[in-house]
Amino acid sequence: MSIDIDDQKRAEENLRHITDELRRSQFYLAEGQRLAHIGSWSFTADGTREYWSAEHFNILGRDPARGVAPMPEFLNNIVHPDDRERIKGEIERMVAKGEGCDEKFRILHPQRGVRVVRSVGFPVFENGVLKRFAGTIMDITEEEKLTQELKRNQAYLAEAQRLSQTGSFGWVISTGEIFWSQETYRIFEYDPATKPTVELVLQRTHPEDKDLVRRVIDRSAREGNDFDLEHRLLMPDQRIKYLHIIAHRRADNSENLEFIGAIRDVTAAKTAQRKLKEDEAELRQLINFVPEHVLVMDANGNRLYENQAVREYFGTSLDGLQAKDFYRKFIHPDDVASGALDERERAVARGAPWEGELRLRRKDGEYRWFLIRSNPLRDEQGNVIRRYATATDIEDRKRAEERVQKENVALREEIDKASMFEEIVGSSPALKEVLTRVSQVAPTDATVLLTGETGTGKELIARAIHKRSQRAAKAFVTVNCAAIPQTLIGSELFGHEKGAFTGALQRRLGRFELAEGGTIFLDEIGELPAEMQSALLRVLQEREFERVGGTQTIRADVRVIAATNRDLHAALIDKTFRSDLFYRLQVFPIAIRPLRERKEDIPLLVEYFVDRYASKMGKKIRSIEPRSLALLESYLWPGNIRELQNVIERAVIVSENEVLGIDESWLPRESARAEAETGRLSRITPEEEKTIIEGVLAETRGRVSGSSGAARKLGIPPTTLESRIRTLKINKHRFRSSD
Repeated sequence: MSIDIDDQKRAEENLRHITDELRRSQFYLAEGQRLAHIGSWSFTADGTREYWSAEHFNILGRDPARGVAPMPEFLNNIVHPDDRERIKGEIERMVAKGEGCDEKFRILHPQRGVRVVRSVGFPVFENGVLKRFAGTIMDITEEEKLTQELKRNQAYLAEAQRLSQTGSFGWVISTGEIFWSQETYRIFEYDPATKPTVELVLQRTHPEDKDLVRRVIDRSAREGNDFDLEHRLLMPDQRIKYLHIIAHRRADNSENLEFIGAIRDVTAAKTAQRKLKEDEAELRQLINFVPEHVLVMDANGNRLYENQAVREYFGTSLDGLQAKDFYRKFIHPDDVASGALDERERAVARGAPWEGELRLRRKDGEYRWFLIRSNPLRDEQGNVIRRYATATDIEDRKRAEERVQKENVALREEIDKASMFEEIVGSSPALKEVLTRVSQVAPTDATVLLTGETGTGKELIARAIHKRSQRAAKAFVTVNCAAIPQTLIGSELFGHEKGAFTGALQRRLGRFELAEGGTIFLDEIGELPAEMQSALLRVLQEREFERVGGTQTIRADVRVIAATNRDLHAALIDKTFRSDLFYRLQVFPIAIRPLRERKEDIPLLVEYFVDRYASKMGKKIRSIEPRSLALLESYLWPGNIRELQNVIERAVIVSENEVLGIDESWLPRESARAEAETGRLSRITPEEEKTIIEGVLAETRGRVSGSSGAARKLGIPPTTLESRIRTLKINKHRFRSSD
């Protein structure tokens, strides 16, 4: 029996040929990617990574033997932390919408550090069904550096031109093309979208200078001569500008003539020159008529000139009178004793300006208050050759200030008596207790720790304490410790010296210095990093600190009010918060109860917010639906007063009649219950917390995570609950039982 195997042989030969072609194609593709530094990738429609090319591994600095990194590992270990959320969101968008991407982001290369890559992807459909995403990745770090450097250089050039009011231009004679910088457009006051032409220049040229400008342009275009020209512009609003234009020829040969030049707005200089002579002529006459006293002295203090006002006030000429003798003779004895003159003499010795308020004796013996200013005039070598002094009569201002100060004190007392807490609305016993404690602690300088859930109005209470304190006339400075990056919190609180770190181009005062003499409110104090806890402890104990990068000790006369919505007792147990700092802060603790525990305040708050937002939006709302008010009173308010405020504002916005209504869908019951339970756990003692957690574990038979787990019922992350179980030494296994 014989079998014809020719077809089989041909098929095998074709298969080998196809295999060889495929290998060659794969080799060419891989080699092409290596030479072009472009990798390729793919992941399935559900977001599972399935393929990286060899160059992809090389770009990421990852060993191919380890295989393709799963998506969580790729995001957490390879993508730069600052870009992770954005890239994660982009991948989720691709998967959800079946769309491609074109993203630039940073990666952490194990050998080369931070690199910038660009990844372009597109969806792959089979029979109309999304199967996977495929794309490319390339390292664009060097290109990105060059791009950023070019942008910086362009920005520096544009800023330098703006500051110097000097624009630049280019003019290609053969094509007639003209190129203007941004500052040149600003000088001519044309829209940057307008294409510059010679006619556009002549259009703004002053009619009397137009022939001159045209001749210069024509001659330069014909003969290729450099030009240096001044002329005027007549703007549409009839303003006149003076320009100084310099251009130099740049030519490779006679057929390629090009000019490059600069345009400077010299209007200010021209105007100054024109007015200088007028001013000089008027100056002496004006000085003799101004009410201010004007005195000119040489470097040694000898009188050179005084105006008419000086002679009339003192009733005598000051010929031969030294400045030192003048001040001692005519100044009020109390002002002499205050040391103000010694300060002036030190300023004169240093060649520095000086300013002070002094009482000068008039020719009839009466003293009046004057603001004295003294400034030196130096020659080119920096030597003082003149001192100019002026004295402005401020007697009326001084008396007015005293009167206003007395009136303000009286008015402030009346306001404080009438309404101590005008923005704190409520009448519940819990709120009254808080306000009582505020009244007790406000007049003192004691450190206060405010505790309570988010949205309960801790900052408002802090402001009320400051307002009732002896520091009320000074600054109230707020710092949210959770909103500032940990690397910058030290500089934010205590300031920094120039050069303390990269980007510290000048000295910066911190919040403690800005609050000097007043109150600093440290919100979210529980988020303060460990090293900053030590620095804050030093301020509380020793009343001093140092700027970042500085060595000078700075005294701090600042009252500290701190606030947190965290359980600091738990943080003490976890050793994430210093116990010594905690006890320094808790000199006078005030616990602010959540809104769900003082429901009697809700109608008053609703009325207050409705009135505020209705007035702001120009609406008339006379009442609220009883059903809506009952809905608000039954809600647990996990966001407290802030959440209630937002709900009322939304209701006023959508309201179309005089009766306000609340949509029940705005108040999600389950999330509110979970949030409320979470807030409750943050305020109770460890023993009470242990009892609550054990009760929920009993309900879930020891299960922590999952849709029916204890963490879900308590409304907290499973990892947090596991941590609390370990801290409280709870045996969760004893709650497990067979179904």
